[in-house]
Amino acid sequence: MPMSNSQNTGDGSNENTTLLPSLISGRVAHEGESGRHGFHPRHFCSVTYRSSNVVSQYVNFLWPFVPLALIFRYALPHRSLLIFGFAYVGMIPSANLLGFAGQEFAKKMPKVAGILIETTFGSIVEIILFVVLIVKHREPVEGENAGNGDEGNLIPIIQAAILGSILANLLFCLGLCFFVGGLQKSAQKFHAAISETGNGLLLVAAFGLLIPSAFYSALKGETTVSKSSLGFVILKDKFTTEALQRDILKISQLTSIVLIIAFGCYLFFNAQSQHSVLHEVIEMDEHRDLDSHEDQSRMRYTGTETIVALIVSLVFATLLLIYLVEQIEAVVHSGVPDQFLGLILLPLVEKAAEHLTAVDEAYDGVINVALYHCLGPSIQTALFNGPLVVILGWILGKPMDLNFEIFMIVLVVLGIVVVGNFLRDGENVATSNGIEGFPTSASPDFDNIDTALLKDIARVMRRDL
Repeated sequence: MPMSNSQNTGDGSNENTTLLPSLISGRVAHEGESGRHGFHPRHFCSVTYRSSNVVSQYVNFLWPFVPLALIFRYALPHRSLLIFGFAYVGMIPSANLLGFAGQEFAKKMPKVAGILIETTFGSIVEIILFVVLIVKHREPVEGENAGNGDEGNLIPIIQAAILGSILANLLFCLGLCFFVGGLQKSAQKFHAAISETGNGLLLVAAFGLLIPSAFYSALKGETTVSKSSLGFVILKDKFTTEALQRDILKISQLTSIVLIIAFGCYLFFNAQSQHSVLHEVIEMDEHRDLDSHEDQSRMRYTGTETIVALIVSLVFATLLLIYLVEQIEAVVHSGVPDQFLGLILLPLVEKAAEHLTAVDEAYDGVINVALYHCLGPSIQTALFNGPLVVILGWILGKPMDLNFEIFMIVLVVLGIVVVGNFLRDGENVATSNGIEGFPTSASPDFDNIDTALLKDIARVMRRDL
C-alpha cells in the first residue's frame, strides 16, 4: 500500500520533509548504527575484510597487488607493462574499499540521500582518473602530428573513457543485474520513477554530448587547409580546419557548462523536493531484500572508521591511477589500441565498486536500487564527470573537447535506446529475466570487436569527404 503523506518514513522523517534539513540534522540512520565509537583497528580490519558481500570479500584477496605496484614503480621503473598490470589489478580492491566505505557512509544518511551519496563516492575514482589524464596530456610541438597515447596525446583516451564508462554501466553492469537477478526470480519489476526518469535524463545528456560531434561532421567538408601547396597562407576569411577546431572547442565548453548546471539541478531536485515516490520505491525493495536479516546483523564502521577507510582508499586509488597513466604511452606503444584502453579497460576498473554493488543488490532482489546504481553513475558521467574534464582542460589551456568519433557517440545513443526498451516493457513497469541479461551484458564486447571496423570505415569516409 502506498504510504500517506502524513506517514513517517523508516528513518524517522516525514515524507514531505526535504532531504537538505535531514542531511544537516546530525542524526545517524538506524541502518548505519555501529554501536561503537572512535577507531578500533581489529574491528576496522574485520569489517573491511567481510565487506558488503561475498564477491567483495574475495576481492580483498587482491590487496597484495597494491604494495607490489608501489614497489615495482620505484624498484623497476622501466618495467612499464608489469607496473601497469599490478596497478590495474590493485585498483580493484582500492575501488572496492572506496565503494564499501561510501555505502557505510550512505547508510548513516536518509535513504534517498544515501543512494545519491553512494553513487557519488563510486564516481570519485573516475573523476580522479580524468583529472590525472588531462594533467598528463602533452600537446604535440608545432609541425608534429597529434599522435595517440604513445605520443602523449591522452585526449582520445579520455573521450573513449567517457563513453566507455556510460556503456559499461548501461550494458555490461545492467545486463549482469538482469542475468544475476533472473537466477533468483523469473521476473523482476522496475518502477517507472527510476527507470523512465533515469533513461530520459541519459537520453538528454547523450544528445548534449552529440552536439559538438554533429557540428564537426556537418562542417568538416567545408573546411580548407591553412596553407596551400605553394606555401603561402590563405586568406583569413576562409573557413579553415583550425577555425573549425576552435569553434568545436568553444561549443564543447559551453555545452559542458550547460550539462553541469543540469546536473546541479538534478541533485538539487533530489535533495530539496518531496521524495515520497523514491522513498516508497526503496522501502518496497528493502522489504523484498532476501538477505536483509544478515545485513542488519553485519558489523559496521563507526563514523571515524568510515572517514579513515575513505581517506585510505582515496590515497591508494589516486597513486595507482597516476601509475596507470604514467605507463599508458608504453602500453599503447606495445600494441594495445588507445581506444580499447579507454573504451574497455579503464571503465571496467574505475567502475568496479559500482558494478559489484549493483550486482549484489540485484542478486538480493533489490532490483530498483540496483537499477539506480547502473543509471546514476551513467548520469553523473554524462552530466558532470565528462563536462568537468572539459572545464579543467579549459583552465589548464589544454584543448579537451567533446568531439567524439561519430560512431562511438551513436553507439551510446543506441545503447540508451536499447536499455530504455528493456525498461519500458509494459505500461509503468518493466519485466526482465536472465535471458535478457546475457546479451545486454555482452554488448560492450561486441562494440569493442567492431571498433576497429568502425574506425576503418570512418577513415574511408574522411578520405572521401
